[in-house]
Amino acid sequence: MVFLGIKGRSFRGFFRGAAAPLGFLFLSACASGTHEDTGPIFYPSLPELPHLQFLTTINTAKDIGGDGSGFSLFGSKENVPGFVRPFGVSHGKGNIYVADPSQGAIVTVDLAARKFDIVQETTGGPYRSPMDVFVAADGYRYIADSDREQIIVLDETGKFSRTYGKKGQFRPLSVAVEGDRVYVCDVQDNEIEVLDRQTGEAVSRIGSRGTDDGQFQWPTRVTLGSAGDIFVTDFLNFRIQQFDRDGKFVKAIGELGTFPGATPRPKGIAVDRDGHLYAIDGAFELVQVFDTRTAEVLMGFGKFGPKPGSSWLPAGVDLDYDNLGYFSKFVDKNFRAKYLVYVVNQAGFQKLNVYAFGDWIGPPPKGATEPAASGS
Repeated sequence: MVFLGIKGRSFRGFFRGAAAPLGFLFLSACASGTHEDTGPIFYPSLPELPHLQFLTTINTAKDIGGDGSGFSLFGSKENVPGFVRPFGVSHGKGNIYVADPSQGAIVTVDLAARKFDIVQETTGGPYRSPMDVFVAADGYRYIADSDREQIIVLDETGKFSRTYGKKGQFRPLSVAVEGDRVYVCDVQDNEIEVLDRQTGEAVSRIGSRGTDDGQFQWPTRVTLGSAGDIFVTDFLNFRIQQFDRDGKFVKAIGELGTFPGATPRPKGIAVDRDGHLYAIDGAFELVQVFDTRTAEVLMGFGKFGPKPGSSWLPAGVDLDYDNLGYFSKFVDKNFRAKYLVYVVNQAGFQKLNVYAFGDWIGPPPKGATEPAASGS
C-alpha cells in the first residue's frame, strides 16, 4: 500500500514494529520535546520522515486572538468563552463547531472574527446534552442531542430549521449526512437508523444488538467515507465496523488488546479522502490511523501527557480541507500541509488540538532511515 504522495514506499515503514508491545506505539506516537525546547512537533518524530505536525491548541477565545468581549456565557465581559468538556467536532468554512455537553452548548470557533460563540438554545428549544455535530455540504448543521432524543437541524446561517426524532425513537450519540440520507447513531437500539432528509421518516436500519459482524454493542459514532462507506464505532465490541453505502457489512477494524492496532475503547472516528481512518482510543489516549482497505494500523499520535500535542481523554476527531489558511503560520517551512486534523480532549489544558497532515519537503533529516519525499 502506497500512502498518499510517498511514491513506491509503504507508509507502514513510518510505524515500525506493528506487532511490538503497546509501549512502542506510545514511543512512536510521542513527539520529542516541546515547542520551547525543540521547535516543531512532528509525528513520527525526526529523524524519521514525518506525516503529521502539531500546530496549536485552542481552549478559549484568547487562543485565537480574541478577548471574548463580544460574548460571555455568564454575562460578564471578564469571563472569556471557552470549552468545558468537549465531545464532538466538525467544521465549516471559517468556523469550527464543537459539541460541549457539559455546557449544554454548541461552541462555534469563528476563525475569521477570532471569537467564540457559545449557544445553549435555539428557537426550537434548549440543548440538553449535545454529543456530536455534523456540517453537511450545503452548510446545514446537524446536532445529536442524546437527552432530547433528537437530531436538531440548523440552516447555513445557524437559524433553527427542524428536528428529527419522536420521544423514544432513538437516543442519538452521533449523526452524519450525505445526499438525502441522515445517519443516526442510536445507542438505545444498537443500530444506525437511516432517515429521509426531507421527511424525517426512517427508510432503513443498519445493525442490531449482538457481537456478530454487522451487529453492535453500544454504537457511539458514525462517519462517512468519500466513497459512501459507513463507519461505526462499536464501543463494547472493541472495534470500528465498515459498511457499504447500502448498509452491507464490509469489515471490522480493530480488536481488544494492548498492541498497536488494538481498540479497547474506541471513540471518535473520521476518514480522509484517500481512505485512511483516524480512530481515537480512550484507553491508549491517542489517535491511530488505519488503512481502510487492509485494516492495518499505519501510525499513532498524541499520546497522553501535558506536553503540546498530547491528549487527555480524547473524544472527537475531524478532518478539515477548508481552513488550512488560518493555521498556515504554524506550518514548518519543511512541511507541506494538506489538511487539518482536529482532536477534542475532555480534560487537561489542550481541549482542541490542531494538527496538519502532509509531506516532508525539506532536505533529508540527518540520520533519516528513508529517503526524503519527492514533494509530488
